[in-house]
Amino acid sequence: MKKLNVGFICVHNSCRSQMAEAIGKLKYADKINVYSAGSEMSRNINEDAVRIIKDLYNVNMIKTQKPKLITDIPKLDVVITMGCDVYCPILENQYSEDWDLDDPSGQNDSKFIEVINQIEVNMENLLQKLNL
Repeated sequence: MKKLNVGFICVHNSCRSQMAEAIGKLKYADKINVYSAGSEMSRNINEDAVRIIKDLYNVNMIKTQKPKLITDIPKLDVVITMGCDVYCPILENQYSEDWDLDDPSGQNDSKFIEVINQIEVNMENLLQKLNL
């Protein structure tokens, strides 16, 4: 069975969507192809996100990922918007949902960890909904 392409979409592809990509690739690469992208693009991944993902999962996002536009990733089967509160483009897909996650940028580590924990819960729920 072909693995589904799952995309985590945010405006700048610098924090929430990047963390979701890192976690998804680490934990679920055997079940799904994981991508993140933005409707606009940041120059860098959020430094706090990089540091905390490295501390929690030993994944260095600077080496494994980069900010991308939605035009830079393959066609998606599943689109997850992270809670942009601004214009998020409509992307063709088979399934979509909005996770409405707070942007932890500029906040303390505990807020990042709270968002990361919610990403993990949401991913588990998503895989159950998709019967994966």
